[in-house]
Amino acid sequence: MNAPITTPRVPPHAASKAHSESSNLLGLSSEADHWTVFKGLLPFVWPEGRPDLRFNVALAFVMLVLAKLVTIAIPVIFKYTTDWLTADAPNPNTLGAGHLALGASMLILAYGVGRVLAMALNQVRDVLFTKVGQHAVRSLNNRTFQHLHKLSLRFHLERRTGGLSRVIERGTRGVDLILRMGILQLAPTALELILVCALLTYYFNFGYVVILLVTIAAYMWFTFAASEKRIAIRREMNESDTDANTKAIDSLLNFETVKYFGNEGVESSRFDAAMQRYEIAAVKTYTSLGVLNTGQALIFTVGMTIVMWLSARGVIAGTHSIGDFVMINAMLIQLYMPLNFMGMVYREIKQGLVDLETMFALLEEEAEVQDKPGARPLVVSKGEVRFENVEFSYEKDRRILSDVSFEVPAGKMVAIVGPSGAGKSTISRILFRFYDIQSGRVTIDGQDIRDVTQKSLRAAIGVVPQDTVLFNDTILYNIRYGRPDASDEEVVAAAKIAQIDEFVQTLPQGYKTMVGERGLKLSGGEKQRVAIARTLLKAPPILVLDEATSALDSHTEKEIQDALDRATKDRTTLVIAHRLSTIVHADNIVVLDKGELVEQGTHAELIAKGGLYASLWSRQRQAEKAREELALALEEAERTGALRAADVVLPKL
Repeated sequence: MNAPITTPRVPPHAASKAHSESSNLLGLSSEADHWTVFKGLLPFVWPEGRPDLRFNVALAFVMLVLAKLVTIAIPVIFKYTTDWLTADAPNPNTLGAGHLALGASMLILAYGVGRVLAMALNQVRDVLFTKVGQHAVRSLNNRTFQHLHKLSLRFHLERRTGGLSRVIERGTRGVDLILRMGILQLAPTALELILVCALLTYYFNFGYVVILLVTIAAYMWFTFAASEKRIAIRREMNESDTDANTKAIDSLLNFETVKYFGNEGVESSRFDAAMQRYEIAAVKTYTSLGVLNTGQALIFTVGMTIVMWLSARGVIAGTHSIGDFVMINAMLIQLYMPLNFMGMVYREIKQGLVDLETMFALLEEEAEVQDKPGARPLVVSKGEVRFENVEFSYEKDRRILSDVSFEVPAGKMVAIVGPSGAGKSTISRILFRFYDIQSGRVTIDGQDIRDVTQKSLRAAIGVVPQDTVLFNDTILYNIRYGRPDASDEEVVAAAKIAQIDEFVQTLPQGYKTMVGERGLKLSGGEKQRVAIARTLLKAPPILVLDEATSALDSHTEKEIQDALDRATKDRTTLVIAHRLSTIVHADNIVVLDKGELVEQGTHAELIAKGGLYASLWSRQRQAEKAREELALALEEAERTGALRAADVVLPKL
């Protein structure tokens, strides 16, 4: 079993720095100490409980060292080959032409073998580390995905999907950049620099090393300074990219609303404004890159020219051979490639760290609702639900529920009714423990829901919401989502009880029919039936109906109500209702007003009291009666031809 994966804590001082716009869209801090983030990646590179991956890492580093030893030997072989060919080898007068040709041939062969071997070792190293790198990307992605599902409902109500998906996408890319560039390129380049300095000291003198180190120091200083400026531009690109992507996704998700109001131009202008910011930042990025590359080439070329000038003087003075001149030239040109790459490595690592900042801040976001240490699974014996003196507020200065107490007996139906804003839907969110209450308690069979695991609590409760949102998959998948291990036969059985099977059978692809984004290919009634079937398949002992029919027409409502009656039979049921006609048969009706329980009882008892419920009932009955009379009048007028339906002015009901 893998050990738990830890993530770096974002220091308070870092969290207080400037926030990027992309993070603000998510309500997160984007700034974290880069070294802290880098250390946070180490457990992914050296994973606990995975000796195979650790072996790959160790073997990859062995290949890395061998490849650099071979690489640094190539200029030396080049030197001796040149010396042999120019008869500058030791004691050339004692050797014949045949020996010179044979020696040169062997050295040229060794040169070729060395180049092939260096490339092969590098490729083996990359292959070995690929598995480690991809496992790290997968682990971090999975960790982030799991964490997102652990976060509170409040976080997901406030976040913006487009910005969040972009943060995760860039964070994933950042992991790959840091692992590939930092581990596979930074360490080999540092090792090669050390070996080059050793060879310069051995074949020349320490003065050459000093010149090289000064050159590299100037090179790296310029690279780091220029890259730091480019980081600010990169952040600006990220912000504008996130903003544009968020606006695009938000607009497309609300496609119908855009069309209703004819605001395509408005949406296009908003998107173009964000893309204009991205365009400006992108131009700045590539301009600064050109300046950076030019400066790097200038600094290194100056240093290399000085060293080669000194070497040429040595050849003229007879203290060095032509092979030495060739070797130092080849060595510096060979060193320039990884050094130039090191500049890019630094830029890429910094870019990756910037991309990871918000991702780690996201991982640091703590769930508002968490299981208590030692929380036990909920044990449902009867299914009795009790609210005892419940006080709840979303915000400190805005009370939603005040001293609310009621009971839902096992196997009975209790309805929650009241005017808009009374706190009805909050009841279901508290029962699911999407939020924790400030005082009082909620129990199921005597067990406080704060003392049991959230997983077991939600497994015991099924819900049919007012706004049913389906996955963009098949009808079969969406029903089976209630119990993923259910068989096809069980899915069909649940669909029959929910009265959706007959409709599905009329579709060309049957249960394999795709429902579209958020289920938009289905009507409201069809989506509700799918939701009922999904909940029936889950087979929970406690059922919550959250205004499940309030958005439907009267005919569809009647059909859905029949399906709900089947679903609620012998189950503890809490109904949050808008249309009072759907809950007249409830065993108890709880009436809320401004977060307070003002009355409760059966339908008949509440009507007899003449209180708030009776007032709500009277208004709804008058509205329904007016609608019925209007419909009959329209039907009669159209039948007799005395009046066209279009001529009727509909009254405000």
